[in-house]
Amino acid sequence: MDIQLNAPIDKNKIKELKIGDMVYVSGTIYTARDAAHKRMAEALSKGETLPIDLKDNLIYYMGPSPAREGRPIGSAGPTTASRMDKYAPDLLDLGLGGMIGKGKRSKEVTEAIVRNGAIYFAAIGGAGALLSKAIVESEVVAYDDLGTEAIRKLKVENFPVIVVIDSKGNNLYEEAGTLYNREKI
Repeated sequence: MDIQLNAPIDKNKIKELKIGDMVYVSGTIYTARDAAHKRMAEALSKGETLPIDLKDNLIYYMGPSPAREGRPIGSAGPTTASRMDKYAPDLLDLGLGGMIGKGKRSKEVTEAIVRNGAIYFAAIGGAGALLSKAIVESEVVAYDDLGTEAIRKLKVENFPVIVVIDSKGNNLYEEAGTLYNREKI
């Protein structure tokens, strides 16, 4: 089922989403990868405020390539989400609405998703050039010195993602294996 979702996200809408749902996100999302997450964790450990408001926002695990002429961003594919697993539970507990990446997540991240009524979406790996077409604006808002790993504010229109871990902790990667196990057919 194709669903439209505005970002920042409404937690009540998140509760309605189920694994496997195809969602098209429009609005504002943020990018952050390993180095930015490490820096945010360091800021929190020092009692400092974060450079972005996490409340109900989505973080896309992406490091873009340089923009081509006339475009706001270059190729914008997802990176492996598990690299952010040691940071994600704390950010979810601070109000982060969800994450976009690729690949599996840890048990601790899944528990934090459920605890906070959040969500984990997957973007299609290897389709960064196509995904960039859904990005209409891009602006570095923090940690500019990190280059492609800086935190960016993106305005997106109909950015395609799939629900992989829903707010109840159902996991598409785990359940799809059970549903489509050829040995059972």
